[in-house]
Amino acid sequence: MTGPVAFTDIRRFRVPPEERSTRVDLFLSGRNPDLSRARIQQLMKEGRVFINGEPCEPSDRIAPEDRIDMEVPPPAGLALKPEAIPLSVLYEDRWLLIVDKPAGLVVHPAPGHPAGTLVNALLGRGLALSSMAGPFKPGIIHRLDKDTSGILVVAKDDATHRAISRQFSDRSVERVYQAIVKGVVAQDEGTIREPIGRDPKRRQKMTVRSGAHSREAITRYRVLKRFSNATFLELYPQTGRTHQLRVHLAHVGHPILGDRRYGAQQGAPRQALHAHRLGFTHPATRKKVRFVSPLPEELQQTLKRLAP
Repeated sequence: MTGPVAFTDIRRFRVPPEERSTRVDLFLSGRNPDLSRARIQQLMKEGRVFINGEPCEPSDRIAPEDRIDMEVPPPAGLALKPEAIPLSVLYEDRWLLIVDKPAGLVVHPAPGHPAGTLVNALLGRGLALSSMAGPFKPGIIHRLDKDTSGILVVAKDDATHRAISRQFSDRSVERVYQAIVKGVVAQDEGTIREPIGRDPKRRQKMTVRSGAHSREAITRYRVLKRFSNATFLELYPQTGRTHQLRVHLAHVGHPILGDRRYGAQQGAPRQALHAHRLGFTHPATRKKVRFVSPLPEELQQTLKRLAP
């Protein structure tokens, strides 16, 4: 790829049993955090959303195993462009690569971040990448928030992408995060089981809520170290909801230090959340692989400042 290219993003969904009789616009709103409900309804009016191959209306009800396809045209001026952005690559072979993403790097282009992303950096390396996640997310199997650092796996072909995505779906991927949170967590370990959905008043936020607009979310945690008014945690997400760790920890009264959106703006130079370890079965070799990223220096310094 030698220059900017603009594509229509094709997003596909399969309706699970628990979403029986849900309005299609509500279903899509819960699964597309980058799109407002009004934007999704507009796409339907333009004939860009289909249930089992047929155009649909916002009020149409869905059934288990329905296939939903949605065409999202690129915003004006948004195009993919290779860029020479340095990347820390922990591992690479003909099927995949493991990236140690720094805090501050957006994973893929979107309105507000049209360039300077991880995807632009991958294209700048001249890599062939999978297409399963749509044209604006080549190779991207999962993502990290902009201000979260740590390990990401990138697929170079669709077969690899499908195989690793299946492991994420069946929860066989080992995912371990480290976080510094506000306050002293009393229990040495525990589990947070609270459903998460979009905040009805603030579309850019997720929140703990029940009902048709939410999805199951489970986070296990273990205390690594306590300070006078902070705790260093290891986190084991059992599900992969948008902002899950940040929302769950804020909900139980221990927001992540430096998290401006969910209640702990102070205490760290940036959001104190790091994707520390990732393990899965390699799709080609069938061997178990595990990759580790040490806690970044700025968060190590934060722990030193917290020490009595």
